[in-house]
Amino acid sequence: MSFDHLPYRPCAGFMLVNAEGRVFVGQRIDPSAHGYWQMPQGGIDKGEDVREAALRELEEEVGVPADKVEVIAQTSRPICYDLPPELVGKVWKGKYRGQEQHWFLGRFLGEDADIDLNAHDPAEFNEWRWIAPDQLPELIIPFKRAVYEEVLAEFRDLI
Repeated sequence: MSFDHLPYRPCAGFMLVNAEGRVFVGQRIDPSAHGYWQMPQGGIDKGEDVREAALRELEEEVGVPADKVEVIAQTSRPICYDLPPELVGKVWKGKYRGQEQHWFLGRFLGEDADIDLNAHDPAEFNEWRWIAPDQLPELIIPFKRAVYEEVLAEFRDLI
């Protein structure tokens, strides 16, 4: 069955890097994605600027406000992925076939104590850590791996 008639959900994501060039990842609470780690990301509200959405998601998901981040770059284009067929119709009320993601790279200006996974209810992550950038693709849920590889390729020289 084809889901090509469904649109992509507009989404913004944030690759947060610390002074050592390590990338923030959180472990998903969602039972269907438990055991997988990802960078902060989420939907873009109607009429919302993509950069503002990325910074909002960063603050909601990990408690890091915009004044503790230096935005360095944005991907040259949105990156899309399709959900596996068994998930289409089950997530996002069945309205989308996947996501069109706008990614930003930013340097974390705060301290680890500034990170608060309970900044927003409900929480997205139950654990977090800093990792080497090249570990990203192996930690993400497999259907998003190509997105992470593309984001990493585009930002690698800036990290």
